[in-house]
Amino acid sequence: MVRASPAAGNPVGGRIRGASRRVAIIPRVSHTAHRAAAPRTIRCAVVTVSDTRTAETDSGGGAIVELLEQAGHDVAARTIVPDDPDRVRDAVRAGIGAADVDVVITTGGTGITRRDGTYEVVSTLLEKRIDGFGELFRALSFQEIGPAAMLSRACAGLAGGTIVISVPGSEHAVRLAMTRLIVPELGHMVREARR
Repeated sequence: MVRASPAAGNPVGGRIRGASRRVAIIPRVSHTAHRAAAPRTIRCAVVTVSDTRTAETDSGGGAIVELLEQAGHDVAARTIVPDDPDRVRDAVRAGIGAADVDVVITTGGTGITRRDGTYEVVSTLLEKRIDGFGELFRALSFQEIGPAAMLSRACAGLAGGTIVISVPGSEHAVRLAMTRLIVPELGHMVREARR
């Protein structure tokens, strides 16, 4: 059915002159309605990619855990792996395959040095990309560090029904990504991935 405004002299739900068929109008659903329907607690796996970080010195991974828990989310797993593509792939796949994980967040290995390979690994696992994440992260980072922000290959997407997000290894970059992008949208992202 074609809906016309009463101001146009046509009752809502009526027919427009000359229309030969009725067309249903689908109501719009706002992003706030989506957020309201999103799960409140998300189960996450955190993977730190570093040749040098330990449980005691992993400030980036620690910041992710801290900010997730402050927001009421669960950290189902946390691991540190070296900058080795096979080890990174295994760790990310373990999170994707875990029944108790909705989101895998990696930190580290997103730069352009010889050992930085997280982007290559994660990008091959993604079935759907969330290009806006990397674009927004670099735009926010540019406001703080200038053109060096272009060297970050932060990325996100969907793999096996699981959200996968890769952020740089520095604690400052982690906090920027988590507070401005990830934590505010985490439930919404998971809701959309489950649909």
